[in-house]
Amino acid sequence: MEVIIKASYDEISKEAGRMVRKALLKKPNLVLGLATGSTPIGLYNELVCMHKEEGLDFSQVVTFNLDEYVGIPASHPESYHTFMERHLFSKVNVPTSNTHIPQNTTRNLEKFCEWYEQQIREVGGIDLQILGIGVNGHIGFNEPSSSLGSRTRIKTLAPSTLKVHTRDFGGDLDTVPKMAITMGVGTIMEAKQCLLLASGKSKAQAIARCVEGPITAEVPASALQMHPKAVILIDEEAASQLKRIDYYKWGYENKLRLEADSL
Repeated sequence: MEVIIKASYDEISKEAGRMVRKALLKKPNLVLGLATGSTPIGLYNELVCMHKEEGLDFSQVVTFNLDEYVGIPASHPESYHTFMERHLFSKVNVPTSNTHIPQNTTRNLEKFCEWYEQQIREVGGIDLQILGIGVNGHIGFNEPSSSLGSRTRIKTLAPSTLKVHTRDFGGDLDTVPKMAITMGVGTIMEAKQCLLLASGKSKAQAIARCVEGPITAEVPASALQMHPKAVILIDEEAASQLKRIDYYKWGYENKLRLEADSL
């Protein structure tokens, strides 16, 4: 696990954009796992700018979103279908046929989850999975107590998660969907690389437990400690509860020097 600490949210977003750009230039048909929520918006803005200003090409990219609420239509203003269209898909040249978001109103949800897993397998797996982290340590909608080997499935959302998401539903808890389709922790862990983004003091405890705590189903993000190529990209506030913060900074600075010397 590599921990990269930047000064601000803007710097996180720019660095994440550079990492996705590098992966896409290396593999034009990149299979990209995508996250929603406020954290990745800056990254998506960076990618849109790279597309418009540099011609970064998404025409061969295939995407899979982590999750979607159950029971609201794709056209709902707070659905993740709408979120992705608003922040990325409508602004870059990724073909609609190449984008995959869980279908939240399908009649047979269990069968759909099996189909979603099969679609990921058929394209050879996810190359780069973008992740956020919940205040309770969830990734995707894998709430605490989720199996670390879980696959795409239906998950009931925890009260702490529902409380956070009331901001998107007019502050009314009753209107927040109580269930979601989510990739499982096991599905996420099969991505060739994971990039977790976090910003702000509200995420500091979750980051500390993810990076330095025990590997436990109580903190699903802690499973990333076992991933061979996981990057935790955070700002100073999100890093504030890490015990080895000086080491992470020192390690990253030396990596940059090594890369500069090799040019």
